[in-house]
Amino acid sequence: MLAGRHLVLGVTGGVAAYKAVYLARRLIEEGVEVRAVMTPTAQNFVGEATFAAVTGTQPIIELFGHDDVSPHTSLARWADAVVIAPATASTISKLAAGESSNALIATVLATTAPVFVAPAMHSEMWEHPATRANISRLTDFGYTIVPPQSGSLAGGDEGIGRLADPEDILKMVRSIFDGGDLAGSTVLITAGGTREPIDPVRYIGNRSSGKMGNALATAAHARGAQVILVTAAPPPGNLPGIEVIAVDTAAEMAEATWGRVDIADIAVMAAAVADFRPADVATGKLRRTDGSPELLLEPTPDILRGITKRDNRPYLVGFAAEVGSLDAAVEKARTKGVDLLVGNDISIDGSGFGSDSNQIALIYPDGTTKHHPLLPKRQVADVIWDAVVEQRAST
Repeated sequence: MLAGRHLVLGVTGGVAAYKAVYLARRLIEEGVEVRAVMTPTAQNFVGEATFAAVTGTQPIIELFGHDDVSPHTSLARWADAVVIAPATASTISKLAAGESSNALIATVLATTAPVFVAPAMHSEMWEHPATRANISRLTDFGYTIVPPQSGSLAGGDEGIGRLADPEDILKMVRSIFDGGDLAGSTVLITAGGTREPIDPVRYIGNRSSGKMGNALATAAHARGAQVILVTAAPPPGNLPGIEVIAVDTAAEMAEATWGRVDIADIAVMAAAVADFRPADVATGKLRRTDGSPELLLEPTPDILRGITKRDNRPYLVGFAAEVGSLDAAVEKARTKGVDLLVGNDISIDGSGFGSDSNQIALIYPDGTTKHHPLLPKRQVADVIWDAVVEQRAST
C-alpha cells in the first residue's frame, strides 16, 4: 500500500518535466505525501509554483536560504522512496559520480531509501557509452532504473529515450511497498564466468561479466524476493535481501548452488560455467623457458543437471549463449529439463558478454520461442521475471 508513504520526487531539466506534475498528482491520489526537489534547470520547463500547488509544499531547489539548515538530510531521512523523473543525462552522470552539486543529488546521497531513476533524453544520448556506463553504475548502487520508452522525442525525431509512462513509474514504486510479484519467494541466481586455474597465476575462463546475473538479482529483489546470488563476478550494490556468495571455480559454484537450492523456489542459472578444467593444476608458475605445457582437461560439474535430478527441484531457468543461431538453444530447452531457457546470440552487436544490453529469446520446453529486441540488461531482467511469474501462475 502506498497510502501514508513519504516520497521525494526529483525533477530535472528536461522537456518531460511536465509529466512529473501528473506523476505527483497520481501519487497524491494514492495517499502518498510528496515533496518535490527540483534542479535549477528544471525551472526552465515547469515552474516551482506548479509543484507547490499540486503537492501542498514548496519545492526545494537550493540547499541554502531555508529555515531548515540541512534540507537534503531532512528529506533523506523523511523519504520512504526517492523517484527522479525525468532524469537527464547530466543528472545521471552526477549521480554516478556522487557529485552533490545540487539539492537533488545531495538528497539522494544522504538517503537509505529505495531510489528510482527514470531517464529521459535523446536516443543518441541514451545510447552513448558514457550514459550506458553511468546507468550500469547506478544499477550497481542498487537503484531501480525505470527504462525509457521508444516514441516521439523533443525536436521531432523518433527513438528510444522517451520518459516511461507515469503509470508505469507508479506501478514500479507500488511494487516495492506492496511486496511485489515475487514476494515470499526465495530466488537462487548464478552469475559471472568461472575461472579454472592452470597454475597460481593463470586460468581458463570466459568473457562473462556477470552483468546479466546482477541485473536479475537486483530486479528480483525489487520485486520482493529473497535473493541468493552465487557469483564469480563483482556483485551488485549492497542490498538487504541479497545474500552474495563469491566463488571462483565451477566446483565452488556447484557446491554453493547445490547447498542452497533446496530452500529456493526459483533457480536461475545465468552464470557462464566453464565446461572443462585442467586435470592437474601446477603448484608453481609455468614459465615460457620450460616450453609449452600440455594441458589435459576434464569435465567440470554440471550444475544444471545436478538440480534437474532432484526430486523437489525449484522452478528452473537456464541460459544458453550461442553464436549465429539459436537452433542449439531450442534443442537445449527440449532436453535440459528446464522450465524456461533464455537464449542469446552473442555475435549480435551490443548483446552478450560484457555489454550493458542483451537481445534474448525465451524458449519453452515445447519449442515455443518468444523473441525480444535489444534492451538494457536491467529491462531484460524484468522481461525474464515477467515470463517466470506468468508461467508459474498458470501451472
